[in-house]
Amino acid sequence: MNGSYTSEIMLIDHTEITQFERVYRLNLINSITGIKPANLIGTISAGGTTNLAIFSSVVHLGSDPALLGMILRPVGAIRRDTYENIRETGHYTINHVTPAIIERAHYTSAKFDSELSEFKACGLTEEYLGDFPAPFVAESSIKIGMKFEEEIPIDRNKTSLIIGSIQLISFPDEANENGHLDLERSHAVGISGLNSYYTLQKTAQFPYAKVKEKPEFG
Repeated sequence: MNGSYTSEIMLIDHTEITQFERVYRLNLINSITGIKPANLIGTISAGGTTNLAIFSSVVHLGSDPALLGMILRPVGAIRRDTYENIRETGHYTINHVTPAIIERAHYTSAKFDSELSEFKACGLTEEYLGDFPAPFVAESSIKIGMKFEEEIPIDRNKTSLIIGSIQLISFPDEANENGHLDLERSHAVGISGLNSYYTLQKTAQFPYAKVKEKPEFG
């Protein structure tokens, strides 16, 4: 097949996965799903300290009402500023990463002191839109203001699905095609694994799929 791998195919079962060295397993399982969205989550504490962290777990949950979800680890032995700030203030922002800020965005994942904002530490600019209380990333092309709605604990790995409703959206008009946001024009970036970044290229666009309009495939 055109474009397929010709090297030996690996087949790994559950037992082998559990026995992998930690970093190897981390890299493999984080990249096995393919390209994920690269987003910077902006928050502010009740005391006024801003926080910024890169996430690849943002997912669409519904359009009416407009809901997005993301996976976070609740507070435990390790400080979780993003989680704490969302639960304290009830608001946060989701900001697309672009090629111009990939390196700065990546290093927001470093464990800085809680009193030091990642905006300042990583050379990114806080931006406030309207009266929305959480900070956006000025350098981002697509920005979403979120209100916390619900937390669903996932007992199996001690994480939580954080569900938020979209309150505000900002995006370049040239990237809007009748509601379809062209992620190539907006220079969106994707993540594979924990530290590999990809630019996106629009390959195709099809109409809403209907059985009667399905082409005859060979």
